[in-house]
Amino acid sequence: MFLAWLLTFTLATGSGPMNSALQATEAPTTLRAAFTVELQSSNARRIYRFDPREKGRDRWKAIVWEGEDEELDAVAAEWAAEAAPDGRLFPDDLRASLGPEVLVDDKGAAWKISFHHRPNNNDGEFDVWAAERLAATAWLDPVGERFLRIDYTLPKPVAGPEGGTLTRYDQSYFIRTEPRWGMSYVSGFSIDLQARAAFRTIERRYSANIVKADFFFASNEAQQAFESANLTQ
Repeated sequence: MFLAWLLTFTLATGSGPMNSALQATEAPTTLRAAFTVELQSSNARRIYRFDPREKGRDRWKAIVWEGEDEELDAVAAEWAAEAAPDGRLFPDDLRASLGPEVLVDDKGAAWKISFHHRPNNNDGEFDVWAAERLAATAWLDPVGERFLRIDYTLPKPVAGPEGGTLTRYDQSYFIRTEPRWGMSYVSGFSIDLQARAAFRTIERRYSANIVKADFFFASNEAQQAFESANLTQ
């Protein structure tokens, strides 16, 4: 019991490995990414290539198209329509989501961090609703000082925001470190939910996996400014 108490502690997010890990998620706005992503559900598989340096339809191109799934296509279309689809790879609002303090359970190779998601300016209506009901967990490598993944789980069934009952909700973000500048990026995510309404059960399962990513700065001047700032730290 005493040992368990020693391995669980409260940590300010602005200190130690936590702060370093958060800084790695806060990429400058001038950092861009060209990437290849695989979207997959139980019925379909899509692979898209995005490159912000291309123009028009060449920015977001379908490479592989297997099966039929209208909802998966809607997810891809919404992503493609964003002004900067590569922005989803940068979890730059994580510090605001964690808040000033978190509860840490030291598992040895990784820290299990429990927190209450705090809505911020990037969150939509569903995010705000979910933040009040979902249990949030982050996994952090305290030696490498980098996040590994973020999980959101529904502890028990609740009334849905638009009626019915949400019986299951699991969402995970997987995080890697790009090797050149040491910034953290979202390398994939998965969603698994189940809801019941009007005598029917609705299930949604899909995932996204970044199979390739090329990071670069919007200009040579932006890269030099970033590298100079990091040399002085």
